[in-house]
Amino acid sequence: MKEVPKLYIVEGSKLPEVFLRVIETKRLLQSGQAKTVNDAVRRTGISRSAFYKYKDSISLFTEISEGRIITFGGELSDEPGVLSGLLNLLAKLHANILTINQNIPIDGRATVTISARTGGLEVEIDELIRQSNALPGVIKFEVLAGEKGGI
Repeated sequence: MKEVPKLYIVEGSKLPEVFLRVIETKRLLQSGQAKTVNDAVRRTGISRSAFYKYKDSISLFTEISEGRIITFGGELSDEPGVLSGLLNLLAKLHANILTINQNIPIDGRATVTISARTGGLEVEIDELIRQSNALPGVIKFEVLAGEKGGI
């Protein structure tokens, strides 16, 4: 029976330098800034063997969540237009909203859960979160979960 790999989400500054360099090497290759693996690893300062050892084992969160269904959770001020503003931002960034659930406000705050397909996003997930949290009336907005295999 094949063992299912365990996946972790780790904040980037806590990762060993080699993992960050592998991510950068992959970015150089995907963007076309480096034409060969030799060129990319030379630019990032790692060996080819280190790149090949880790390349399939480490990815940015946004790479594995692309095209997946992600559930976001938020806390919003009980003011007219706050949820509408959040939904407008998600639409502007091309998130395909699938479900919305907003609870009745208590103490001037309402919790909201939004599930969306992320394949059409024009920004990375962390930028979507940053922009959402910057909206007036949004107290907190974050990723809660992703579909199986997505996160």
